[in-house]
Amino acid sequence: MSATAASPPRPDPPHPGPHASAPRGPGSADGPAGERGRSAVRSLLRLWPYVRPVRARLFTAAFVAIVASCLGLVIPLILKWIVDGPIADRDTGGVWLGGALLLAVGVLEAVLFGLRRWLVARPLAGVEASMRAALYRHLQRLPVAFHDRWASGQLLSRATADLHLIRLFLAFPLTFLLVNATTIVVGFAVLLAQEWTLGLVLLVPVAPMVLVCSVFETRYSLQARRAQDQVGDLTTVVEEAVLGIRIIKGFGRHRSQARAFRELSRRLLGTELRKARLLAGIWAVIMTLPELAIGAALVWGTVQVADGELSAGTLVAFLTTALALRWPVESIGFLIAMSNESATAADRYFEVLDEPVPPDVLAAGRPSPDSPGSPGARKGARAADGGLRFERVVFRHPDAPPDAPPVLDGVDLHVRPGETMALVGATGSGKTTLTALIPRLYEATSGRITLDGRDAAALPREELRSLVAVAFEEPTLFSASVRENVLMGAEDAGEEELARALRVAQAREFTAALPQGLDTQVGEQGLSLSGGQRQRLALARAVVGRPRFLVLDDPLSALDVRTEALVEAALREVLAGTTALVVAHRPSTVLLADRVALLSRGRIAAVGTHAELLRSSAEYRHLMSGEQREEER
Repeated sequence: MSATAASPPRPDPPHPGPHASAPRGPGSADGPAGERGRSAVRSLLRLWPYVRPVRARLFTAAFVAIVASCLGLVIPLILKWIVDGPIADRDTGGVWLGGALLLAVGVLEAVLFGLRRWLVARPLAGVEASMRAALYRHLQRLPVAFHDRWASGQLLSRATADLHLIRLFLAFPLTFLLVNATTIVVGFAVLLAQEWTLGLVLLVPVAPMVLVCSVFETRYSLQARRAQDQVGDLTTVVEEAVLGIRIIKGFGRHRSQARAFRELSRRLLGTELRKARLLAGIWAVIMTLPELAIGAALVWGTVQVADGELSAGTLVAFLTTALALRWPVESIGFLIAMSNESATAADRYFEVLDEPVPPDVLAAGRPSPDSPGSPGARKGARAADGGLRFERVVFRHPDAPPDAPPVLDGVDLHVRPGETMALVGATGSGKTTLTALIPRLYEATSGRITLDGRDAAALPREELRSLVAVAFEEPTLFSASVRENVLMGAEDAGEEELARALRVAQAREFTAALPQGLDTQVGEQGLSLSGGQRQRLALARAVVGRPRFLVLDDPLSALDVRTEALVEAALREVLAGTTALVVAHRPSTVLLADRVALLSRGRIAAVGTHAELLRSSAEYRHLMSGEQREEER
């Protein structure tokens, strides 16, 4: 069956137009960027379930990196021994031994850091892949109403750029925040052990640096979130421009679209520059204060050496250790920035993952033998209440204002087993919404829909969608072959079922003429085919699995008169063996049905045959006369 649905009729939200700066909605740059109550640590801790399977290698890599970093602190001690020992005693052999020790320590340190990178590379690529797979699975399970609200570019940026940031955090900042913190603690312990008075001089900048880092973390996180949301908005604009390139070129709107793109780019550039200014500021502070402290310690230490209170080797070792600690200290700003960007990326990722999936009633367990959905109850229900039935069905958009009228307001309708019912109504009357409720692309606000007496809301979605096939007015094809697109309606269908579906949809002739026949790739959105060809393949996809219930939303609107007649003739054979609800706008489609239901103002206003409604309903006569269609034009 068709994999997607058109959105139900609803008032159009204010659209910013071609000169707009950014799409609105959840996750946009105007959304959560201003949140100040978040904790970067809490956000990053949510990654633990994905990291847990590879924790052994990550902990091993962190331990190896700590050992490698602490090995670097051994070098100043070797230098102290060389200066106070072999150099002072003019022992050439000792100098060579000291040089060999320095080389060995340097080589071992490099090997350990290389081992760390090897340990984390493959596991973290797996973490990113598993998170991306989890996001994709969740997106597939979320209701269509979610996808109506969210811009595709926002979702795409979360699945690509944000997950890339998270992987970089796990590979570098996470490890080196721990490694550098350990190195700083051990290094200052070594400094205080060598000469505690000089060590206290180097501790003076700690308090102001902690304060500056705290302020920086707060401000930078806000800008990082805003930048990532703006990237999502920019991705949306680019994606829409690519998919809608025919419209843009056809109406000569390339300049206005370029202006909209430039405006978004300008905003993103401004945000990135603000991030750069914040980063430059903290780098200046973090680099300047330690340098001043090292300079003061150097002067004081030199005076002590001159007075004989300190050995030259101790001063060399002290300054070498202090210089070795420069990178761990100076990298704090850089690591905090990367951690904040990763935390906002995690926030954006979990914003989607936290969206609730509609529960399946049967997922909690089997129904009792006497429950309405149990096999025993269904056996008797099929005879008395078979087919497709709507019982006082109400639908209201979740984000609609409380005082807005519902799209559907107490719909009662019964499509008998094996019957074809045409659904007719004016534009905006709720026809598409009603059809989308059957496969539960949208959830009814209240009321009940039953299939052969079984509550659709109580059916597992997999079973429900094996019973119901849908073809929508706007056909959606995927970047795959013709065969793969049609068999999406029934993966286990064979060549015979495929040929039958193509025959019903009058698609055999044009598919056979394609360069590779059924194996021809139709291209993104199937835009390499005409509108009528896409619609016929969507119809073939709906009927290939011989569904028990068939829902067709004006499936012949893009066909020429001759092809429409051929499809209708073949479709009668399919409709004779299924329970079908067909949205119809033209008398020729209505004539396929056994009965007709008139939907007006969210309610079923009349039900009868085409001839009966022509006699009894002025509104139906008005719709079928073509006057309504002329007014809509």
